[in-house]
Amino acid sequence: MEERLLENHKRYLERMNFYKDFGYDVEKERKFILEKSYPLFGDILEVGTGKGYFTVELAREGYDFVSVDVSSEEQEFARLNIKYFGFEKFVDFRIENAESLSFGNSSFDIVFSINTVHHLTNPVKVTEELIRITTPEGKIVLSDFTEDGLKIIDKIHASEGKVHEAGRISLSNVGDYLEERRFGVERHRDKFQEVLIAYHQIV
Repeated sequence: MEERLLENHKRYLERMNFYKDFGYDVEKERKFILEKSYPLFGDILEVGTGKGYFTVELAREGYDFVSVDVSSEEQEFARLNIKYFGFEKFVDFRIENAESLSFGNSSFDIVFSINTVHHLTNPVKVTEELIRITTPEGKIVLSDFTEDGLKIIDKIHASEGKVHEAGRISLSNVGDYLEERRFGVERHRDKFQEVLIAYHQIV
């Protein structure tokens, strides 16, 4: 198991450095997202574990939270990395489909979903699920790549002989939809990341 942990972490560091070679600093961007999300409180959910870049950041800050992903393979990468850092007690990993989450209404005070919107085939349905499980006093934090960010990700995939698939619905579109649903939406961005923070407006 020790060898597997070390090998997984080596891949994690190599991936981070690979992104940095293209101009995208994973650590810098996830810190930017987290800073814009404060204050954090109550029960926290991360939707879309992926390889766990943001998962590690939340755990490093000492938050207890649930992290879900539809891919057990992707999440295993994150799980091993969390174990490498000794953060297992902070994260409850689960396999879930974001279009139909198993949690009850108003289960979480803070719901994160980082760099997932551009992957979604039905972003409206997922957004409705996030609304459903968030408490009236809570907030939904969404972040995804800006156009510059997506260009870098496209270059990274192309360098590996892959095509980076992205849907037609942007994070900005999701923000507009949330505003139509009478949510207050704060919008932040740097060169590579856009961040939306949505909360129920007090009438």
